[in-house]
Amino acid sequence: MHAQPGVGMDPQACAAGLTASPEPPDPDPAEHRARGYLPTTSLRSRRSALSNAQRQTWERLWPRLGITLPGSPRAVPLDTRAWFGRDAPVVLEIGSGSGAATLAMAQSEPDIDVIAVEVYRRGLAQLLSAIDGQKVSNIRLIRGNGLDVLANLIAPESLSGVRVFFPDPWPKARHHKRRLLQPATIALIADRLRPGGVLHAATDHPGYAGDIAGAGDAEPRLCRVDPGARLPISVVRPTTKYETKAQEAGSAVTELIWQRPENLEGS
Repeated sequence: MHAQPGVGMDPQACAAGLTASPEPPDPDPAEHRARGYLPTTSLRSRRSALSNAQRQTWERLWPRLGITLPGSPRAVPLDTRAWFGRDAPVVLEIGSGSGAATLAMAQSEPDIDVIAVEVYRRGLAQLLSAIDGQKVSNIRLIRGNGLDVLANLIAPESLSGVRVFFPDPWPKARHHKRRLLQPATIALIADRLRPGGVLHAATDHPGYAGDIAGAGDAEPRLCRVDPGARLPISVVRPTTKYETKAQEAGSAVTELIWQRPENLEGS
């Protein structure tokens, strides 16, 4: 995406133009909303204590494989070629949770580089431990808000795919404004997708599914496609523990897939 950085530069700094800083605690939603840099998209309080093994893995691997987005990020597009050490298609997953789907899909597509974005440290630590244990080389991690990452670290027309699986539905009507996948966000995603790129969303909340479908279908740079269509990235997801519980509770999962056409005018 950008020129190879100079020899001897820190890989994390090369990747995002960021300098190392102490790890902040997991965010308190009210505090971060007040400070204005973690919008109310899908923040909820969660326990963040790491096991000793997770902490050791974090301290060893995070400086190479992870980036912590500062509260007021500068717009410095990622140099993914430097960060991954190769030039390959890039997929951004927003809200990776504990990373079960991230890991499985990255393993199934070793020629695609995956960037997992998550606010909560414990989920990232679980994924980092799995990456280490299974020797997976095509995943990198960002701790921060997905909208901030899209707006500040991702260049236009640079992604082959964006994945958003089971975002917080904020079911109460007065909280719908906090939902991640709204028209403005989908427009930003469309801008970051390269021609042929794919937006893949999944939710078990029927009301949210309808809203996502309406917003995606209204975005002029995207066209709805069938899961069986030939696409540049896989849209076959593993069934996670969360999804199994949702299905057992009677919640149907809706898959929503759009593609930015290759021949879109202005692409």
